Formats: sequence, structure tokens, C-alpha cells
Amino acid sequence: MHDFVYMLRCFDGTYYVGITNNLERRIGDHQLGLDPSCYTFMRRPVLCVWSEAFKYVRDAIRCEKHLKGWSHNKKSALARGDWKLIKALSNDRHDDGGASTSSA
Repeated sequence: MHDFVYMLRCFDGTYYVGITNNLERRIGDHQLGLDPSCYTFMRRPVLCVWSEAFKYVRDAIRCEKHLKGWSHNKKSALARGDWKLIKALSNDRHDDGGASTSSA
């Protein structure tokens, strides 16, 4: 069994990063709005724009925490698979992509 880190693009253009051991079920939960306290509840529909499987949950947790610290621009680049821009934004300590909350 694997653990997954995933990133959703919400209807309002923000991003949500999460972790799960059942990716299909968890994305469905977000779409259905099962948890009114969840960041995505009022931002549906959502689209999974990136995910990665991890053999060890500790590695998935580390990745999730790392991605949650990224700016909106960097998350957008990840969603597009633009590794060149991700690298450039990583080198630019003054990325003007706006502060990113843990979910946005």
C-alpha cells in the first residue's frame, strides 16, 4: 500500500495540498463536500492537478509539508509540470507569487 501526496486546484484558483492512503476516495470526498470544515468545501469543484505515491508515510508527510510552504506561483508550475520555473522560483527568494497559506 502507498501513501499519496496530492494537489487540488479549487474552483476559485487556489490550491489545496493533502495526504491520503486512498487517492481516489479522498478526491471523491473533496468533490462531495463531506467535511464542511475542509478548505475545499466552499471551493468546489476541485481538480487533482498533481499527485505522487510514496512507499513510506514519513516521506509523504515530509513532501506534503514542503509543498504547503510553496507560493501560489510555484504550485501552479508544479501543476503544469514546469520544472524549469520551479527551479527558478526556488532560487528566487523574493518570489512575488504571493504568500501561500498551508492550503492555497
